[in-house]
Amino acid sequence: MQMGSENNNAKYNQGDQPALTEPGSILLVDDNPVNLQILYKTLQGAGYRLYLAKDGASALAMAREIKPTLILLDILMPDIDGYKVCEILKQDPHTRGISVIFLSALGDSAAKVKGFAVGGVDYISKPFQTDEVLARVRNHIKIHLLEEQLARRNLELELENVQILNAVSDGIIGLDSDGCISILNPSAAAITGWQASECINKPLSLLCLFNTDEHHSVAEEHTIPYRSYRLRQSCHSDMELIRCKDGELISVSITATPRPEGGAVVVLRDISSWLESEESLRYTREELELQRQHMAHMERLNTSGEMAAGIAHEVNQPLTAIANYSGVVRRLLDAKPIDKLKIAELLDKLSNQSRRASDVIQRLRSYVKKPNAGQNAIDINVLLQDVIALAEVDARINDVGVHFQAEHNIPPVIVDAVQIQQVALNLIRNAMESMTDQHSRQQGVLVSARYDDNVVFVEVMDSGNGVEEKNRSELFSPFFTTKVGGMGVGLSICQSIIHAHGGNIAYRNNASESGSTFYFSLPSTRLQ
Repeated sequence: MQMGSENNNAKYNQGDQPALTEPGSILLVDDNPVNLQILYKTLQGAGYRLYLAKDGASALAMAREIKPTLILLDILMPDIDGYKVCEILKQDPHTRGISVIFLSALGDSAAKVKGFAVGGVDYISKPFQTDEVLARVRNHIKIHLLEEQLARRNLELELENVQILNAVSDGIIGLDSDGCISILNPSAAAITGWQASECINKPLSLLCLFNTDEHHSVAEEHTIPYRSYRLRQSCHSDMELIRCKDGELISVSITATPRPEGGAVVVLRDISSWLESEESLRYTREELELQRQHMAHMERLNTSGEMAAGIAHEVNQPLTAIANYSGVVRRLLDAKPIDKLKIAELLDKLSNQSRRASDVIQRLRSYVKKPNAGQNAIDINVLLQDVIALAEVDARINDVGVHFQAEHNIPPVIVDAVQIQQVALNLIRNAMESMTDQHSRQQGVLVSARYDDNVVFVEVMDSGNGVEEKNRSELFSPFFTTKVGGMGVGLSICQSIIHAHGGNIAYRNNASESGSTFYFSLPSTRLQ
């Protein structure tokens, strides 16, 4: 029975949410009409919607229908007492959220304790004190509304969390403290092949995700999730193989983090596509390296072709000498008596000339051969001396000397010797060509090596015309050249070789404003 209404309150949309009470509504329950009248007068005008019930049965019926915020419930009533009414209310999911304040003339503590035990939130003794009743009602109405707001917000947060879990691309598996699955989002289902309906409340170990060998089962205590939910350890693996429901093996990264309340959260990320991309990238890099080496080899062949005339002349000299010495030896063998000492001397000269020709050919063969795709510890001074010996042919043709300034105690460099020789020879030949028509060519080209801060530097300095300012930014660009008939790949290939060795190559003007210096750096083997 409704006795009055002081305000109008909007109804909540219950939907699938827990049953909500009517805000600001109070059900007064007492089998004594006088007490009901007193309670009604006490609360009238306080802004609440008031309902009255004279016994337990009607109180239960009205509570189920109107779902008041608060019930002021008498304990001593016929048929169904207040304790029983409260117990029934708390057992019903539709009414368990209603707050109950017991009313009774019973003053013993046992009655109060029982009231709290069955679900009451407070206790008001008869006879009623108006101020006390109003104060307790206001407090419990406020507390009840705050609790309902908190419950709604918690539900909203849970729904938001579900939406987030369903949206993320990573597989997320929630585990309780026993390793049973409490959450399995759609991405985890897609990765493992197991649906949430098959897994919830079942041990993760039953999925046999880590049994990648058909003939061997991995013990649960050896898995990453176990260490997290049981041993409380945060664990991560960049790559693990897991077995899906259909038996397929896939690569995943796994992160397992303990939850403060117990259990763990396991995050799975399918990295199969990433691994395929990495493999494709590795293959592409290898192809590019092969192409770079091929271009470098073609450039060396081109350089050797440019040097062919000088090399032929260089080899022809010892061959001519060998032919002449051979003729003299033949004549001495026909003479009587045979001059053995003279023949021995000529044979030594024949041997020296043959070695001279062999050295020229061997240096050329070493230069033009393809690298063995391996790097070794090399003394940079020895390597540069070999390059300068190879460049002597061009030096005589261009009438430009090549001088070498070595620094002692330079640590070895780990390089492909043929490729670094190619870089050094290219820079030396460029330097000589820049000085061909210059009076300064008599100063020659200065090649130097030095060590500084765990880096080995090689410098090639000339006193030629230098590089025009407009060309400086393009020096190492592919197919850029200032030479007539040049291909413009020499310096570009040199740059790629040095970068592949972890070094750098650059250019600077000489301080004397005459000529230029090209230099490259290589990391040394000496520890800092």
